[in-house]
Formats: sequence, C-alpha cells, structure tokens
Amino acid sequence: MTAVSQPTAAVAARKAAIDQTGWGRPVSLWQPRNACTWVYLIGVSYGVWTLIGLLNQRIRLYAPALTVSAVVFACYAVLFWWFTARIDRYSRQPLVLVVAAFVWGGFAATWGIALSGNGALLDLYGKLFGPTFQQNWGAGLAAPIFEEFGKAAGILLLMFIAPRVVRTAYDGFILGAFCGLGFEIIEDIYYGLNAGAEEFGSQQVSTALHVVVLRLLTGFTSHILYSAIAGAGVVYLVGTVAQRRRIGLGIGLVATAMILHGVWDANSGLSGGNGGLMIALLIIEIIVAFVIVIAVFHLTVKPEREAMRAVMRPEADSGVITAEELDALSGGWKQRRAYRKAAMGRANRRARRHRLEAAHDLADQLGAAAGTDSEQVLFARAELQRLPFGVPSGTTPTGHS
Repeated sequence: MTAVSQPTAAVAARKAAIDQTGWGRPVSLWQPRNACTWVYLIGVSYGVWTLIGLLNQRIRLYAPALTVSAVVFACYAVLFWWFTARIDRYSRQPLVLVVAAFVWGGFAATWGIALSGNGALLDLYGKLFGPTFQQNWGAGLAAPIFEEFGKAAGILLLMFIAPRVVRTAYDGFILGAFCGLGFEIIEDIYYGLNAGAEEFGSQQVSTALHVVVLRLLTGFTSHILYSAIAGAGVVYLVGTVAQRRRIGLGIGLVATAMILHGVWDANSGLSGGNGGLMIALLIIEIIVAFVIVIAVFHLTVKPEREAMRAVMRPEADSGVITAEELDALSGGWKQRRAYRKAAMGRANRRARRHRLEAAHDLADQLGAAAGTDSEQVLFARAELQRLPFGVPSGTTPTGHS
C-alpha cells in the first residue's frame, strides 16, 4: 500500500506534537549510569524486604485472611487498571512505566518510607501532646506528609528515568494514579491479614472480609485520587520540555492532595466521636475530592487532546478518518459517545467503536514511528481503512439522504 498524500504543514505539526509529548518513545528502566535508577531500585528493594519481615511473623498463622484479602484486592486492582487504561486515550504511558509506578507505590512508598515515618511522628505526637491527641489527630497530621511525599517521590524519579516520555502533567496524573493504586492495594492486603488476628484468629475469613469491604467502599477516594492530583503537581512543579514550569500550581496541587488526605484521616478528631457527623463529613469529603480530581483531569488532559488532534489531522485531511472521527478521537467521552450514538442500529454503533479503536492504534503506531510511514503505520492505516464507517442515523444504508 502506498503512503497517503498529506499536506506538509499538517505533517510538520504532527511530528512536532509527537516530539514534544514523547509519544511512542521506548523506555528502559535499566540505566546503570542514572542515579535515579539506583534510588528507585534501593527504595523498592528495601520496601519488599520490610514487608517480607512483617509477613513472616503472621503468614503462617493467618494465611486464610491473607488469601481472601489478596484475591479480592487483586480483582479490584484489575478493575481499576482497566478503568485507567480507558481514560488514558491519548499518548498512552508505556506499560513498563505504569508497572514501575505501581511497584513504587506498593513497596517503596508504603513500607520503605511511610511505615517508618508515620510511626516515628505518631510516637512524637503522643509524647508531646498525649495519647488522646495522637489517636484523634495523629494520622491526619502524619500520613499526608510521608505517604504523599513518598508517592510523589516515585513520580519524580520516573520523570528523570524516562524524561523523553514523562513530559506532561497528564502523564504525572496517570502515573500518580497507578502509584496510589499500588500503595492502596498492598496496604489493604496487609490490613486484611492483620484483621485475621482478631478473635484469636478463629474467624479469619469473616473478619478479613469485613475490613476488605470497608476499604473497598472508600478506596476509590483515597490514595489513587490523592496521588493522581499530586502526580500532576510534581510535573507542574518541576517542568519539562512539553510542560512549562508552574511552581504555584504544582505546590497547590501537592498541598491539595495532602489536605484531602489529612482531613480524611482526621475525621475522628473533626467529628468529636459523633458517628452521624463522621458519616456526613465522609460524604462531603468524597464529593469535594471527586470535584477536585475531575477539575485536575480536565486541566491536564487538554494538551493531550491537542496532541491527538495534531497527530491525526493529516489522516482526516487525506480521508482515512472523518472530521467527526477526529473530533471524537481528540475529545472527551461526550464526543465519543455522540459519535457512536449518531450511527443507525447496534451494528453500526459497534462499527464506529471499532473504528475509534483502530484509529487509536494508528495514532500509537505513528507515535512510535515519529510520524513517518513505517510498515506498522501502513498496516494500521490499512486495517482502519477496511473497517466500515457505520451508517449515520437518518440516512439510508447506502449512505444517501
């Protein structure tokens, strides 16, 4: 198949967008001359070693509780992973970076940083202000510091391990979410294991499930959300080739994540032990957190959508995709839904969904090829062109009005 003729200006804009965002560039975590690689490896190794030491004390006694917790939270992790992959529709993060963020959050940030830091600060609060203050306010004044900084440190390391790929605040948002997911999953599994010790271990499965359900009900507004906000803030704070440094916004987002986390953990003190007030506070905090994370998503995703439009504009100009499909590719869920809903019948809506997926594949191949017509690009383009467009609603099957 021959390359499709494309306007020079549109092709130049495509290459500029790919170069700026680092779309499709390969990533290798093994960089022995990069100090950040060693910091990452040491942090994760220390966290794994610490966790093994903790598990070794309990796993032989409370294996059923550990198994139940691990299975349930593994399913939860898969569900969230699928959801995040669905919203990461533009210059997608390489799998190796996503896994690296998850591993850092699950081991280094949790057991290598937060465990020691939280414990030391809680002990200090207890000695200075007494056990009541420690119980009511200690978690809210300790966890946001070590846990959010610990997770943000992972995003910072990945920025310098993969500087050609982690370039936009949206990259920090996505990687931060996966870092928070790792933190939450591994921490919650350990909480489930600890619950097995209640009632002298006689009801391990039921007590573990009780903790698991409670953590699941609140997990989606916890570490995942906080880390996504903080991850975007780290990129704004540091700045990249593609993202102008915005120190005030970066500090503000990291501080917002810490405040949301602190208020959540301080509910006992804020409610004064009143159960009804605590529930009301939880509901308000969940709503506020969702409003903030959605606002941060829309703030950070705009450059990604512009890059998608630039990458796929030549394909629209040459007739590979329609202008409507270009809007759907570079838009949000409303544009994609409107594009699919405009088709007549389920089969045509399915055809349109397949075309969008194929167009995303073509965009990824264009990114990997730096905008050139490689064999993979030509194949992806041919696969897209052979798919039917899907008959729009209000037209005849032949496409005539």
